[in-house]
Amino acid sequence: MDQKMRVLFLCTGNSARSQMAEAFLRKYAGDKYEVHSAGLDPKEINPLTIKVMNEVGYPMTEHTSKGVKVYLGKLHFTYLITVCDKAEKNCPSVWPGVNFRLHWSFEDPAEFEGTENEKIEKFREIRDQIEQKVREWVQEQS
Repeated sequence: MDQKMRVLFLCTGNSARSQMAEAFLRKYAGDKYEVHSAGLDPKEINPLTIKVMNEVGYPMTEHTSKGVKVYLGKLHFTYLITVCDKAEKNCPSVWPGVNFRLHWSFEDPAEFEGTENEKIEKFREIRDQIEQKVREWVQEQS
């Protein structure tokens, strides 16, 4: 039986972008990949992340925010994908057991300032960008 390739999505807080990427890769190719996410400085999952993912039929009830130390040196990952520029800059340059390292730059929706409706729209925008990128990547890997 073939073993699934492991993918780790990494961002700063593991509260929005990496959580979304994890969810979408599970949705589109969970049969091919074992998917994880983590943050360099983990924070609680942002309530707006939960809201906008629920809108597209993906409840985040099984998701928890995790720190990078949960995985560093403990699991082999086929892919390490950073989804924010801060994580790319601050991630350890040597990660034992990683075959491929990729960087997908997405704006941090949690840093957006505006009204509540404008903030939700920013989360939706980033959610949709991440979903599109994940779908494209899955197609490239096929």
